[in-house]
Amino acid sequence: MRQHPKYSHRISILCLAGLMVLGIITSTSWAQIKITSPEEYFGFQLGSDKKIARWDKIVEYYNLLKTESDKIDVIDMGPSTMGNPFLLVIISSKENLANLDRLKDINAKISNPRGIAEAQIKKLVEEGKAVICQSMSLHATEIGGTQMAPELTYDLLTRKDEETQRILDNVIFFLIPSFNPDGQIMVTDWYNQTLGTEYEGTGLPWLYHKYVGHDNNRDGDFLNMIESVYAAKIMYRDWPPQAYIDHHQMGSYGARFYVPPYSEPIRPYADPLIWREMSWYGAHIAYKLEENGKAGILNAAQYPGWGHFGWHWITPFHNIAGMLTESASTKLATPIYIHPEQLRGGARQFPEYKAQSTFPNPWPGGWWTLRDIVEQKKISAWALLDLAARNKETVLWNAYLKAKRQTERGAQEKPKAYVIPAVQHDFLTTLKMVNTLLMSGIEIKRASEDLRVAGIIYPKGSFVISLAQPKMGLIRNLLGQTFYADNDWTRDKDGRPLRPYDSATHTMNEFMGVRVDPVDEKIEEDLDILTGKIRISGKVAANSTKYVLDGRLNASFKAVNLLLEKGIGVRRADKSSQGLRPGDFIVSRGSEAVLKDVADQTGVDFMALQEEPALGTHEVKKKRTGMYHRYWGGNMDEGWTRFLLEQFSFPYTSLKDAEIKKGGLIKNYDVIILPNDSTAMITGEMSSSSRRYSPASVPPEYRSGIGTEGVDALLEFVRNGGTLVTFGEACGFAIEKFGLSVLNPMENLDSKEFFCPGSTLKVKFDNTHPLAYGMPSEGLVLYWSSPAFAIIPGQHNEMYETVVRYKDKDLLQSGWLIGEEHLSNLGGMVNAKYGKGDVVLIGFRTQNRSQTHGTFKLFFNTMIR
Repeated sequence: MRQHPKYSHRISILCLAGLMVLGIITSTSWAQIKITSPEEYFGFQLGSDKKIARWDKIVEYYNLLKTESDKIDVIDMGPSTMGNPFLLVIISSKENLANLDRLKDINAKISNPRGIAEAQIKKLVEEGKAVICQSMSLHATEIGGTQMAPELTYDLLTRKDEETQRILDNVIFFLIPSFNPDGQIMVTDWYNQTLGTEYEGTGLPWLYHKYVGHDNNRDGDFLNMIESVYAAKIMYRDWPPQAYIDHHQMGSYGARFYVPPYSEPIRPYADPLIWREMSWYGAHIAYKLEENGKAGILNAAQYPGWGHFGWHWITPFHNIAGMLTESASTKLATPIYIHPEQLRGGARQFPEYKAQSTFPNPWPGGWWTLRDIVEQKKISAWALLDLAARNKETVLWNAYLKAKRQTERGAQEKPKAYVIPAVQHDFLTTLKMVNTLLMSGIEIKRASEDLRVAGIIYPKGSFVISLAQPKMGLIRNLLGQTFYADNDWTRDKDGRPLRPYDSATHTMNEFMGVRVDPVDEKIEEDLDILTGKIRISGKVAANSTKYVLDGRLNASFKAVNLLLEKGIGVRRADKSSQGLRPGDFIVSRGSEAVLKDVADQTGVDFMALQEEPALGTHEVKKKRTGMYHRYWGGNMDEGWTRFLLEQFSFPYTSLKDAEIKKGGLIKNYDVIILPNDSTAMITGEMSSSSRRYSPASVPPEYRSGIGTEGVDALLEFVRNGGTLVTFGEACGFAIEKFGLSVLNPMENLDSKEFFCPGSTLKVKFDNTHPLAYGMPSEGLVLYWSSPAFAIIPGQHNEMYETVVRYKDKDLLQSGWLIGEEHLSNLGGMVNAKYGKGDVVLIGFRTQNRSQTHGTFKLFFNTMIR
């Protein structure tokens, strides 16, 4: 009987697996098993025009290879955000795979050699294997990496030449064939849906990740997404690789392929060997590409060494040579024709599209295909493995040197440690930060008794992070005050600042509102090393009829949402009275099981309240919240905000254009959120010159915009008592369309006058205002080319309340700020009365990427008043 082609390979897998279990296939008979090629399995050569292998079939193929070869292991790390398999593929010799436990131990000791004699390290280097990791298609529209991966795998399993054998013998290769399985499926299905139509090869109308889209490469530090958690487990803790490449794609009209090293500037505190290794690996990759006749190869340009803290830019501070490749893109799997005059330079250290030492062989133009991308990526991926295999001892010895020298620098330089005091404004957020740092493989200790350091007594339970450890550079970047480079590399010829690739600082504690003290002396006390994440569980006071939840805790808002969902009454304090602070929550007695469950889920303590004040409290009502959700490729700020709302159990509805335009919003909603977006994107009134957002690029049903009807509906909603919350650029929409007496003085300033890209700035919080309940009186916000607010004098000044105001001088905590006098004393958050409702303007990044925990409450308070 002929097998149905859909099931033939699944049957093969099951049959082979059964034979292995029965012992019929032995180690001596592996060689007789034919290994299925990608072309046989998928029915086409990967990278062929107008064809994309879908993730489910790629997963099946890898599972088939596992049954056909003893040189591969396939591990399902767990479900992705949307429930698809997240695969880790390990490729090496049969002997290495059989000895992984020992090789893992060796790799761990080389990566963290404290307390191990150098003579012992030399023996470990001789015995160990180079660990190399490469990941594919983190950004799902950059499809070439995932399409290349099966072919690379097949070649490693089937080639018999000396070079391949050397790789298998000397390297343990960790391959992440898709960093974003959900997006890969979305993009493949969209491409097939539009194939043969006028929209063939266009981008997705929505985000290519359930929540974060392109920003999944901004999550290597906070590890919010489950895919990031898997990658951190692989690279930060279990198997720190000596080198890592994240394979990407870029725009279509420049170089054909970017390879390491990075251009200037570089971020501080990495071991110098890191930057030399990137040049070493990159030169070999570029050489192999030229050797194979590939034109248009660029290195040491375009992508700076100081970038975001996504995967290839954070790994150098884990002592991993973290690198990036970028292929010129096609229209997904559809070829693109490029005329010579369309090719452009203009990026960092690549001023024009002409030959230079880092771009010696310009591509002349012509047809550019997905197969071109697959081939160049395979050459680059192979070249990394080849160089590591040829120089295994050097690679491992340098891994030891980096760890050793970073530890020595941490011991010798200042500060020598960071102390995280046990007494914090929001201690549960502090514990969350500590747990996040542990996920990055940072050693953290905790004081079991009071700790005296530099004349300060820190209470027991305080945390200490010594810099005398291999990840010193990571720690300093995450917890130390940071100033972005301001020099010839970061300004143009006219002195105009060049925008950083991302935020100018990634100081975790400043984002999270956690106090961290740098310490210049060595801490000698014997402290307890944390061996796992801290379990956070709250307590419920016994024999009480009412309870207090601390309004300073972000987690208290989640607790309140869970309680309201269970029908348990909650009130909120508006005044300081009987030990209560403004913003504290008062909980009526409910089911003991429910209270304990909420305390366990959130970590919040239910403290006994002896007597509720007669005055100065109000009932907390469940707000009906809607958030605008557009197409045009989706809005990452909207996606991150959805994620944040779900993490804190805020119920919400995604509002599309049709529902807004219909009007009558006050019947169904109390609060409507407009995420960070321009007025044109909200209304749909894009410029006709916008190529990215032209109607020709998107089917009619995905051409978003609320139009004038939607604007009128929002005006009606607020007049009738609704609250409109606007973030970032959306504040400009509210100011314009509602005719608010508010000016944004930053709007037309030249960057030579004022410039502040992604920096933490000092502000004052009016924590007597309900929108700032639970906040300290002073703190930090993340300012990122944000609007700021001045109230225009008029007859109704009393209708405007400034909730957050920038300080008058010395605003910068970390990042880059030019022209602080323009921002001094301006409002950062304003509440404007409008009819019976409110318009809340939040200019700074109050919930940026679900990272800025220190200002979450300013958002949460708009939904819980």
